[in-house]
Amino acid sequence: MGSRWALGGKNVHTLVFEAGRPARIDSYADATGPVGVAGRQAGIRSSIGTPIIVEGRLWGAMSAGSIEQPLPADTEERLAQFTELVATAIANAESRAGLTRLAEEQAALQRVATLVACGSPSEELFAAVPGEVGRLLQAGQTAMIRYETDGTATLVAAWSRTGDAAPLGARERLGGNNLTTIIWQTSRPARIDSYANASGAPAAVARKVGFRSAAGAPVIVRGRLWGAMIAGSVDEQPLGPGTEARLASFTELVATAISNAENLAELTASRARVVAAADETRRRIERDLHDGAQQRLVSLGLALRIAQAEVPPQLGELESELGRVADGLASVQEDLREMAHGIHPAILAQGGLGQALKILARRSAVPVKLDVRGVARLPERIEVAAYYAVSEALTNAAKHAHASVIQVQAQTAEGALQLRVRDDGAGGADPVRGSGLLGLKDRVEALGGTLEVTSPAGSGTTLLIEIPVEGQRSALPPEP
Repeated sequence: MGSRWALGGKNVHTLVFEAGRPARIDSYADATGPVGVAGRQAGIRSSIGTPIIVEGRLWGAMSAGSIEQPLPADTEERLAQFTELVATAIANAESRAGLTRLAEEQAALQRVATLVACGSPSEELFAAVPGEVGRLLQAGQTAMIRYETDGTATLVAAWSRTGDAAPLGARERLGGNNLTTIIWQTSRPARIDSYANASGAPAAVARKVGFRSAAGAPVIVRGRLWGAMIAGSVDEQPLGPGTEARLASFTELVATAISNAENLAELTASRARVVAAADETRRRIERDLHDGAQQRLVSLGLALRIAQAEVPPQLGELESELGRVADGLASVQEDLREMAHGIHPAILAQGGLGQALKILARRSAVPVKLDVRGVARLPERIEVAAYYAVSEALTNAAKHAHASVIQVQAQTAEGALQLRVRDDGAGGADPVRGSGLLGLKDRVEALGGTLEVTSPAGSGTTLLIEIPVEGQRSALPPEP
């Protein structure tokens, strides 16, 4: 069982293959070809064969041989009755196998689609897809590669039946006759049935990890070639027909996930730019107010005080009036200073987040229990976002919650700034309907953070905020 011969020459199996009809050879003395030689060596004197036709295609043949007398004249007809039954059994078995393969493929696609729908990180998706593809196609190894702009390809994910996959991050120059380069040049599915004569750096890597043959499909993201999914066989038997089409079902899902991730990254970057521009605008306004209007008010106030001091004693009423104007001017100056601090709190640049939150707590209309121990200096954009988050929470608690106390906790842990603001007020806050909370959510998420609001009616409101510190711009030096 399992013996394999090349067709050709004069023998029953070749005659059936060429004609698709029953065939007879009454003397194997003149038989030729590998099958004919094997028949003589087995002692066969004569032989007949009938085709096995499965769903209209020639699947194989049933043969009978004699080592003595030639077989009777009606042997072909009688043998054909058996081949019809065999063909029916094969068709049924293939149908069941096809349904099984379809079910397995749909299950694998569903698992990948679930990862895509849940917005799983690209690293998690890349780690899962090659294994799903390899097990489904019964491949020896699978690989996902990304095409770079400099004419190279990077291995971003891999799976091996034996665990001997190429190292992730490997980068090879494209060129030569190999599947990676062919897909890069054509943006179409392709296959190579033998890597023996393949050339180029990707071919050398493929042979090193044991590829004998391979099939691949491109990953097209928003109309551009992003990369490719490749399945390789490490056995003599090439991958089955249709492998490229089956791969394409997975590459479409991968392309969707990559597109989603790119869109999210672009949105996050855009939101970050908007927030940074708004912060810079606030800084400029605060600086202009301080250097312009506030300085002029200070000068006018000093001039009024000088004029007030020079008023003769007999003009006491004028002196009092100038004093009232000077006091009013000082009050306007204080109001302007408070407005400037509201636009961009200068205390952040001077004392950091901890000092700024202490000032917010002192100004709050509701008593605040503040715990900011261990919070060192952080990147400016994080401190600004945290300051406004706490400021908004304190304002909301004072205006809407009717709270008697507010607890504010801040700490840095696990590479992130964590804020918890809790009041004992009426609860029932809805972040969807509140523009202030929506703005805070946008600001926090623009920095890659999260904002969670818990506000059951009658049980107070809790804001949990987490902003990653790693990856942001460098923090200011620690406080002395």
